[in-house]
Amino acid sequence: MADTIDAYIAGFPPEVQTVLEKIRQIIKKAAPDAHETISYGIPTLKLNGTYLIYFAGFKKHVSVYSILSECPGFEDELTPYRSGRGTAKFQLNQPIPFPLIAKIVKFMAQENARRTAGKPSRIKIE
Repeated sequence: MADTIDAYIAGFPPEVQTVLEKIRQIIKKAAPDAHETISYGIPTLKLNGTYLIYFAGFKKHVSVYSILSECPGFEDELTPYRSGRGTAKFQLNQPIPFPLIAKIVKFMAQENARRTAGKPSRIKIE
């Protein structure tokens, strides 16, 4: 099990690494204050002391996790990729909809800010 996102991504074939790194960069751009970690054995980004989004690679697909059940404004675009509760699954043999992933992250960052408004931050500053 990898203990950093770099190590996690390095464990995949180059073509999957490229996709995972692109997803990572999209998340960092959409939520620049998010903190990277590994949780449940997969890359996780936390914001305001709580999870923001998870992503993972597999042999034939990549997934983004903990998406809310409703995403107003782009639900129709997201529906074909829904796979189980809170999961978007993107097949590696098809074009990855990176702009959609950016929308997901931006929406989740807004929801994270709403959820954590007025709560003290649990992020440790070292």
